[in-house]
Amino acid sequence: MHNVPAVPLSPHHPDPAWRQRLAAIAVGIVLLWPLVVATEFYPWTLFDLQSLQATWRFLSDFLKPAHDAEFLAMVAREAWKTVAIATCGLTLALLGAIPATLIVTERLSISRIGTGRIAAFPRAARQLVRWLLVLLRSVPELVWALLFVRIFSLGPTAGVLAIALTYAGMLGKVYAEILESTDHHASEVLLQNGSGRLAALLYGALPEAASELVSYTVYRWECAIRGSVIMGFVGAGGLGQRMDESTKMLAGGEVATMLIVFVLLVAAADLVSKFLRRRLG
Repeated sequence: MHNVPAVPLSPHHPDPAWRQRLAAIAVGIVLLWPLVVATEFYPWTLFDLQSLQATWRFLSDFLKPAHDAEFLAMVAREAWKTVAIATCGLTLALLGAIPATLIVTERLSISRIGTGRIAAFPRAARQLVRWLLVLLRSVPELVWALLFVRIFSLGPTAGVLAIALTYAGMLGKVYAEILESTDHHASEVLLQNGSGRLAALLYGALPEAASELVSYTVYRWECAIRGSVIMGFVGAGGLGQRMDESTKMLAGGEVATMLIVFVLLVAAADLVSKFLRRRLG
């Protein structure tokens, strides 16, 4: 086997593809620049003297978290309210998602018994419910919260309803997919022997998919806690609303304390989620 001598690179151009790389960078800049202009992103404003002074004042307070007893008691109340908003919203979402799951899950259809085909009216009803679930989950909970704040004014009611609507769409879709992907022999036997759709779900499909369903529900509860904090910035109550007020006042110490509590809150929700998954696993 002959050794092929290596071709030495030019000392002036060690990278033979340098022209192509420069051209790709230039094209990327040309394509990106209109987007930067559209977003009105001006990074040099970060180094404006007034911006630097405000940033320094905020960060100097941020490094000294507020810890007086009255403020900590208020933060504890708002953190508890945040958990309550997430839990109540998810509970309402379940009340909407479970009936929707019964309708859209084809494995639980009674009209397909014997023929294997779903009748026209049940098929149309199933499609309407699917479109409704698409509509609910397509609108972010933050948008729902903005709408409900205008209707019900500031407070946790807007956050609860926003989570309920968006998560009903998410839960209904994922629950149906989980039930469709599991073994459906038991539920079909129950339906063929005269069982109702709810009984087929509880005694046929649910035992096979219970672990996955609960795991996803707990995960959504975690997301609801984070979402309830974010919705607080638009006036939907809870810890986020207090954090927004402190941020507007440039009270860095208060913001730092609430951020610490928020991190601890999410970490606690994660521990609860892991515990439930381990018990179900």
